[in-house]
Amino acid sequence: MTSALRRRTVTAGAAVAVAVLALPGSATAQNGHTPNDAPSATPSAQSPGAATDAGEHHKGGQHPGKKKPGKKTPGTILSSEPSSFQYTPGVPTPTKAWKITYRSTSANGRPNAVSGTVIVPDDGRTTPRPLITYAVGTVGLGDKCAPSAGFPGGTTTEAPLVNAALVRGYAVVVTDYEGLGTPGDHTYMVARAQGSAVLDAARAAQRHPDAAKYGVDATAPVGIMGYSQGGGASAKAAEMAAAYAPELKVKGTASGGVPADLAKVADSLEGGDSAGYLLMSAVGLNAADPALHLDKYLNAEGRKLADVVRSECVGTVLEAGRGKTIEDVTTSNPLERPDWQRAIAKQLIGTKRPSAPTFLYHGDADETIPYAVGQKLRADWCAKGHAVQWRSFPGQSHVGTAIQGNGPALEWLGQRFAGQPTSGNCGT
Repeated sequence: MTSALRRRTVTAGAAVAVAVLALPGSATAQNGHTPNDAPSATPSAQSPGAATDAGEHHKGGQHPGKKKPGKKTPGTILSSEPSSFQYTPGVPTPTKAWKITYRSTSANGRPNAVSGTVIVPDDGRTTPRPLITYAVGTVGLGDKCAPSAGFPGGTTTEAPLVNAALVRGYAVVVTDYEGLGTPGDHTYMVARAQGSAVLDAARAAQRHPDAAKYGVDATAPVGIMGYSQGGGASAKAAEMAAAYAPELKVKGTASGGVPADLAKVADSLEGGDSAGYLLMSAVGLNAADPALHLDKYLNAEGRKLADVVRSECVGTVLEAGRGKTIEDVTTSNPLERPDWQRAIAKQLIGTKRPSAPTFLYHGDADETIPYAVGQKLRADWCAKGHAVQWRSFPGQSHVGTAIQGNGPALEWLGQRFAGQPTSGNCGT
């Protein structure tokens, strides 16, 4: 459930940067040209619910005949301030960026506030351009670990992967997720909260008055993208989009290394190098449902590790949790309790058919999210008649697939933005 690992933030980020900069289209877009796979969308009537908030360009801040969204309307911008985006330290990019907080929905259906970053290429384009709502992999639960905190200095590990979308001429919005950069614990691995945050980030970006000057518009196509934790968030968003955010013109979702079944992921991680993810997930589930009472199960070692989990970034957590078993940190195993089993079962992805095509990718040597978990998600969606384009990366680890899969994922999304049809490859 790692992003392209944060154990050595700058080193890992630099490695990803090298891989991403080798992708087709990078050099052209850095010179200020719009790539061929980023066509202008044809303007059409604004969809219901896609109106902007107080920054609207219409009198009174609303469209004629439409209600102005209230402060509890998902996607409403609550605050915005200028930011900046670097994909590696000391390397400015030809972009404009804004850190925002926006209204979203918690796992229990209540309004919440989530932070994130809207980033657009500063390439002179003002006509509608595709928007990617991007979900990062695990960065940690401490507020200092949020993607928005690292973008200005180039220390967000997946920034090179985000940059690969920007150099193709796409706008990108990156959610920090619930509780990561905002009050409360991050609801890590809570599928519905993460999916809502991803979809509402797209709504917020389309309502941002400054981003609108650079072609971020509700008439343009939307892509959903993410890997690892972000793979789970993006895949859940794909399942939710039609019902939760029907006005978004979602053309496709690219999800990699998806932790679709948390129970199977937990079985593979316990006692290993990445065991820290287990307690991170437990803290996240408890944040969404305090009635689970995680603390009552933890022993002294578990409480100490939970404090690290809640305040630190993923590299520190993995070091502290290395080799730990559930027995090492608890007085009794919460995973044996019916309420915890129900909470975990709620996070299962693959139970609903997405409304737009999906590109799923997974490395067959993935040491963090079992390859079989990705295969099962593919099978579940294919069984529902969904158009799934599956790609396996032979011999690739979790991080290796994040890097190797980014280019093909963006290429696939570009084809969807261009209106090219796909039927997937479920039959092969």
